Formats: sequence, structure tokens, C-alpha cells
Amino acid sequence: MSKTLRTRRSQLDETSKLIVEELQHDGRKSYAEIGKVVGLSEAAVRQRVQKLTEAKVMQIVAVTDPLVLGFSRQAMIGIKCSGNALIIAKSLAEIASVDYVVLTAGSFDIMAEAVCEDDDALLALIHEQIRALPGVISAESFVYLKLEKQHYNWGTR
Repeated sequence: MSKTLRTRRSQLDETSKLIVEELQHDGRKSYAEIGKVVGLSEAAVRQRVQKLTEAKVMQIVAVTDPLVLGFSRQAMIGIKCSGNALIIAKSLAEIASVDYVVLTAGSFDIMAEAVCEDDDALLALIHEQIRALPGVISAESFVYLKLEKQHYNWGTR
């Protein structure tokens, strides 16, 4: 974990941590309900949530099910690079069907997650967009057969 992330996390007081945890449990929970749990007024909770989102400590989003929305093919793609992996990662992040990009240590320089309509769309993504990027040596796909768990409620440990 980078020093910046460690510092940011350690600067949260217990009340802010509780607010984050309440929103991780239910992102639609009202500020008044959260206030009752953490002992603050609705306005005070609203201000804290605004500060937390502005500081990029958290974001409140709707998490969808790709299958229900017609995206039947998901895959993690391991990418080996010969050039600057950061530049390649930024290019990958601009591709609409790529929803997650991370620089890694190990067999791959970059891991990217893709959500596609079908196998043909995944094939086109890998061959026409990812492997075509300058500096990409190889791209290996790990097709998801079944999603067993996907949670974003790890709290504020």
C-alpha cells in the first residue's frame, strides 16, 4: 500500500469510518438513518459524506449485474509489456469495455478486466484493441465461467 493511501486511511476518525461502513452496507441509506447510528445530525453526515467523496476516500455508485444487462462475457486479461506499462495501462483504461486496470508484479505487467456482450466482442477487444497497442507483447485471457462472489464491503479495517 502506498504511503499516500496509508496516510489517507489513517486520517479517518471512528465516526467517518462508521459512515463509510454504513454506506458500504447500503449506499441508499439516508443521512438521517446514518446519523442515528453514528450519533450525528443529518446535516453533519451529509457534510462528512461530501468531504469523503471530494477527498476520493469513497465513491457512491450503483453496482450492476453485467449478465442481466446483456453482457454475457467477462474476462480478466493478463498483459505482458515491453514498453512503459503505465502508458499502456492508461491506454487500456480508455477502452470502453475495460472496467478495471491494475499494474502488477509477477507474470503479467498489467491485469485488465473486460465486460463484453459475447465471445466475438471479447475476441475483437483482445485482437483488435489490446494486442494492437504499442508495447504489448502478449495478452492472455481468463474467461469467467461463474462469478461466485463480488462484494465491496470490506469496511475500513
